[in-house]
Amino acid sequence: MPETPATTSRETTIFPPGRYGRRREGRRTPRWLGVVAAVCLAAAAILVGVNLYNAYGDGDYSHSVTGFTDITENQVVVTFMVRLPRDGKAVCVVRARDATGAETGREEVTVTPGPDAGRTVVTHRLATRTRPITGEVKGCRPA
Repeated sequence: MPETPATTSRETTIFPPGRYGRRREGRRTPRWLGVVAAVCLAAAAILVGVNLYNAYGDGDYSHSVTGFTDITENQVVVTFMVRLPRDGKAVCVVRARDATGAETGREEVTVTPGPDAGRTVVTHRLATRTRPITGEVKGCRPA
């Protein structure tokens, strides 16, 4: 019976060809490349976050509907409040929807600041194609 040593060195171990796959080779990419990629990814995420905050964050040109009245077969009067900078103007999209939820009227309204620019109240009569059930402001942006 032949003797088998209990420990063998790596250089003497021979695997049958094709049986265990191929041996791993050393790292192909340097570590600094991963660090640079992570920093670039973090910078891109910060840039996207800042852009989204500027577009949708709490800032100037925010709006809120305070009421809608005088609903008839072809109109609705929408009253809303807009927060504006002192010397700024805004364009707000006012729309009405019918009982099915379909948009029945839409108009862009230019808003100039009132005595208190932070609370400019606007009342707008919106013509509609069918009888509306609601009036709303879809959004405001700088004019």
